[in-house]
Amino acid sequence: MAIVKPFPCVRPSRENAHLVAALPYDVYSRREARQEALSHPLSFLNIDRPETQFPPETDMYGEEVYKKAQSMLQEWLEKGIFVSDERNAYYIYELTMNGRRQTGLVACSSIDDYVNGVIKKHENTREEKEQDRIRHVDTMNAQTGPIFLAYRSRKDINEIIGAAQSQRPLYQFVSEDGIGHRVWEISDPNQCRDLEKAFETVENTYIADGHHRAASAVKVGLKRRKENPAYTGEEPFNYFLSVLFPDDQLMILSYNRVVKDLNGMTKEEFLGRVEENFYVEDAGSGGVEPVEKGSFGMYLAGKWYFLKAKENLLSEDPVKGLDVSLLQDYLLGPVLGIGDPRTDKRIDFIGGIRGLKELERRCETDMTVAFSMHPTSMKELFQVADAGLLMPPKSTWFEPKLRSGLFIHMLG
Repeated sequence: MAIVKPFPCVRPSRENAHLVAALPYDVYSRREARQEALSHPLSFLNIDRPETQFPPETDMYGEEVYKKAQSMLQEWLEKGIFVSDERNAYYIYELTMNGRRQTGLVACSSIDDYVNGVIKKHENTREEKEQDRIRHVDTMNAQTGPIFLAYRSRKDINEIIGAAQSQRPLYQFVSEDGIGHRVWEISDPNQCRDLEKAFETVENTYIADGHHRAASAVKVGLKRRKENPAYTGEEPFNYFLSVLFPDDQLMILSYNRVVKDLNGMTKEEFLGRVEENFYVEDAGSGGVEPVEKGSFGMYLAGKWYFLKAKENLLSEDPVKGLDVSLLQDYLLGPVLGIGDPRTDKRIDFIGGIRGLKELERRCETDMTVAFSMHPTSMKELFQVADAGLLMPPKSTWFEPKLRSGLFIHMLG
């Protein structure tokens, strides 16, 4: 069963929500984060990336940097930019992009569910990436970036959430990137109890996005348990901030690939190697957006090609059957020499939100060949996680991104 609890939230005042809401900390380079923070003084990025408050040469992992995040949060509370809700509540968070809505429940999930596998994962995490967020959460005594969780859609949960949306929203705004945001509060004890009990019959939740944030939040909770051996399990540090979405409202976008060179081959030699495992069709100058599994677009020397994996390559294995695996195992690896896409500097990954023109642009500047992908599906994500397996890197790209700063979970 999934433990999903209401909590006393720290959040922006109604008039400041649209100014505070920020994209996740890790979508920005250090230079980009600094520019964004300077131009948006109330953006939560100022707290999420506290090195932006120091000269560029400052060690972004210095102790004084994390303490600055803590002091800024306290300062914004004192100024009324943030308010503290004293009562336990859930929050409904609706995002609208290009007319499509997805509605999630903001709540606290259990670190025990993460440890014992009720919350399922599909990616590995890297410890060096975790350390920054561990120190950020621990020093601030707060979780500020919600973990994006998915669950198999349930009629009873949908009905409770739908009924709460008939009330006046707590927040309603459109962010600079055109995404609509609406938030409602559920604080009625009966509704809260009904939601908590409904989730107790949900067998599993799944990390859709935020594997490193989740791992960091859990490690802080486990650290606090060691520091407080008489803990009861009810303390706030036993839970982490999450937004849970029904799977039928989510859409995964493609995660495309660009490669720097042809691994020493001429264009003709390369196309010959590709044809060993893929049917290749000239698509001319028009872009190729794959519409079915096992198909790919390829942009090379100013021309698009349609690729389709040959039948003998297809697999029922949850991981080997993924399109990202087919491309890696039968083209990127053996033909282009991309052995480990996590570390190879010759490959880069482009979120599908940026479109095919970005692939063309990269090939005309710093890359040689690009591949457009058919998106991984939620069904495939669930199959991989349920099998206890891991997806290849850069398999999923979720849009729209959850904003940070709208909901803060204090750890004590």
